[in-house]
Amino acid sequence: MFLPDATVRVGLGLCFAGILACLLTGLSGALPSKTETLWNVSAVPSMNRIAPREMLPAHSSITLRGARAEYVSFQIVLTAGSRKIIGASLEPSDLRDERGHTIPRQSLRLFRERYIQVTQSTPDAGWGNRPLGNGWYPDALIPLETRGKVPGKRAQFDVAAASNQPIWVDIHIPRQTPPGNYRGTVNVVADERRVPISLSLRVWNFELPLKPSLFSSFGMHEPALTDRRVHELLLEHLVMPESVNPQDATELATQFGLNTTGLRFWSHFEKKDCSMDPAPRPEQIAAALQLYPATLPLHLYSADEIDSCPQVFDTVREWAATMHNVDSRIQNLVTVRPGPQLSSDGTGTGRSAVDIWALLPKMWEQDPEAVTKAQAAGQQIWAYTALNQDTYSPKWEIDFAPVNYRVLPGFLAQSLSVTGILYWRVDLWTRAPFEDLRGYSIDGRFYPGEGMLIYPGTLVGSDFVIPSMRLKWIRQGVQDYEYVAILKHLGRDAWAMKRSLRVATNWHEWTHDPLLLEEVRDKLGDEIDRLYSAAPAGAAQQAHANEL
Repeated sequence: MFLPDATVRVGLGLCFAGILACLLTGLSGALPSKTETLWNVSAVPSMNRIAPREMLPAHSSITLRGARAEYVSFQIVLTAGSRKIIGASLEPSDLRDERGHTIPRQSLRLFRERYIQVTQSTPDAGWGNRPLGNGWYPDALIPLETRGKVPGKRAQFDVAAASNQPIWVDIHIPRQTPPGNYRGTVNVVADERRVPISLSLRVWNFELPLKPSLFSSFGMHEPALTDRRVHELLLEHLVMPESVNPQDATELATQFGLNTTGLRFWSHFEKKDCSMDPAPRPEQIAAALQLYPATLPLHLYSADEIDSCPQVFDTVREWAATMHNVDSRIQNLVTVRPGPQLSSDGTGTGRSAVDIWALLPKMWEQDPEAVTKAQAAGQQIWAYTALNQDTYSPKWEIDFAPVNYRVLPGFLAQSLSVTGILYWRVDLWTRAPFEDLRGYSIDGRFYPGEGMLIYPGTLVGSDFVIPSMRLKWIRQGVQDYEYVAILKHLGRDAWAMKRSLRVATNWHEWTHDPLLLEEVRDKLGDEIDRLYSAAPAGAAQQAHANEL
């Protein structure tokens, strides 16, 4: 005769005390703990950064607003209870309005946020715009779409007990979407439970242009430098690769929104000995120019941070004169402060030796009047960030608050009349980029995430490189910039700038409150929607397109 062990005998004995107890315990003999908790979900805004064990109230719905062709985003956080979740998945629905119009579920892209540990935080001066310190930060975004051929199939994932797993949700509103209020759900499925997140999306009556108004140049090294897939990923996030393959340029411009690119020449400027190669021969530049479409704005990034080396200024003028004589549309981009020594290219045309002055905040602050003078002369001022070289401006290392990444290419760029953003590199990976962020260091100081806005996805089961959350926030900033640009084209310059200045006035005065940023963005969107809805069909949109 089979005699159950002591644990099972306890379970069987309890069965005599009541049918319900027997059903709950069965022959396992295990009673559910009084402290056992089930998993729950919460919808949170895109500007929130959720810690691994942060306590979240359950929010089962979220409301968004956006224009046609815009990316709007939010997060769904799955919080495990007292037991590990195995095989969770998400199932988005179509979004529909009251008239039966549909935003297909394929317009929703879902990414699992991977936590990255910062063990050596960005150097902290102790005041001003400070890093948040060591800890775990969600940053890498792993697509939940599987490699299989089943349409709409989503990858499953596990969540450790008593831990959070945030999911980033992008909605790319199709250009043909009629304005209106759209509703749908994203079901979170795990442990035979299905919990819906209700989604409400108001689509405004205007669309964002294919090509952003904000220029940019985001650097890469081989193999990413020549990999079209990397270029498309950056363009999807509304930032321009530093250069593209000439054979791809036309399609990237007409289908993906490329608004400028760089010719692949470099002076090998060396700050240590203030040396710089002479300019390429005119025929070399002309041959390279012929490979790109005539309508695509081109620049040549000839030298970098040359302020401390005035002895190379003559060579910079040589570069400028050579490229300008070949074709006047080529613009010389140099990271240097505006000044009289480079105010002429020597050709006698009155053109400056530098067409695009790219400045760190501290360079800007050294002579703001020179910046204003260059802008008044029609020269472009771009901004860039690198390392942590001051205590006040937005930073792009991983351990800074999310508003840093969005405010620089958005409202701050508009308030400063910046026309472009430069970033030196997006693919600076260590041998273990998901575990070791110390890719850039100088003088024994580390800058976690510096030069790394994308990750090698092949290391985490993806087919290709994957974006960071920081790159998503940068894209949101470019879209903020576009809202102000549209209102300027519609004759609402003063109105738009008054609101932009609420968010960011200068390098020292900009909001750290994401709620204010979202509030201003929504007011701008409402105003554009009002103007477009009041105008004859298509008139306002066409006027903006003509300006671009």
